[in-house]
Amino acid sequence: MRGRELAAGCAVIAVLGCLATGVDAAQCGSSPAGFESWKREFAEEARAKGISAATTAALLQAHYASATIAADRSQRSFGLSLDQFLAKRGASTIFARGRSLKQSQAALFASIQQRYGVPPGPLIAIWGMETGFGSQRGNQNMLSSIATLAYDCRRPQFFTEQLYATLRLIDRGVLSPATRGSMHGEVGQTQFMPKNILAYGTGNLDVAANALTSTAAFLRAHGWRAGAGYQPGEPNFAAIEAWNAASVYQRAIALMGRQIDGGATAER
Repeated sequence: MRGRELAAGCAVIAVLGCLATGVDAAQCGSSPAGFESWKREFAEEARAKGISAATTAALLQAHYASATIAADRSQRSFGLSLDQFLAKRGASTIFARGRSLKQSQAALFASIQQRYGVPPGPLIAIWGMETGFGSQRGNQNMLSSIATLAYDCRRPQFFTEQLYATLRLIDRGVLSPATRGSMHGEVGQTQFMPKNILAYGTGNLDVAANALTSTAAFLRAHGWRAGAGYQPGEPNFAAIEAWNAASVYQRAIALMGRQIDGGATAER
């Protein structure tokens, strides 16, 4: 399975690379003022690259997501110490609930580990960290959030690729223009970005089993090796780094995962 997953991921990247060619013709901006004209230009480029008329029409209805921009500018929790971050994110609750879920859903986690080599701990830690085990999946319009970030001058190249992935997913019926997600367009129980849905998504990601399976597929595609450690400095920590770029988040997942899996408390 791994070879097919990696091949699929590479194919997606190649397609998105082709789609992104020439997209810089649509000029970025730092306020709502130019968003409407940017959408019209982007929609024309998207139509020329094979996005359907219905989907580009939906893009033209997207609104400038001021709340997303505010959130993008104020991600202060990633600058906290590990202890502060764990306290802010409710690590003790994630740990307690995670141990319970590991037992109550043992068959699911055993199946995932057998297929992908990923033990329950890090998957449960990600699930708890991202959405409080599905209780906080966000209520922002995904298309508007990602379109706004693709227009914004802070990270337009990254989010342009995410926007094209979103449009493809809408074209395929995987998502709809009304899909709700978190501030940066993440959706599902473990908060997948659109490009990762294309590459690793399995079924409806609002269903926990699908989201956890897809997360394990992501980790394995990013080098996870069955039986290897996943603490900082160990082989599988790189896969956790690929999931989220924030160092404090990575260390928190490794620590909570180890505790959930029954290991000794990791050093901070």
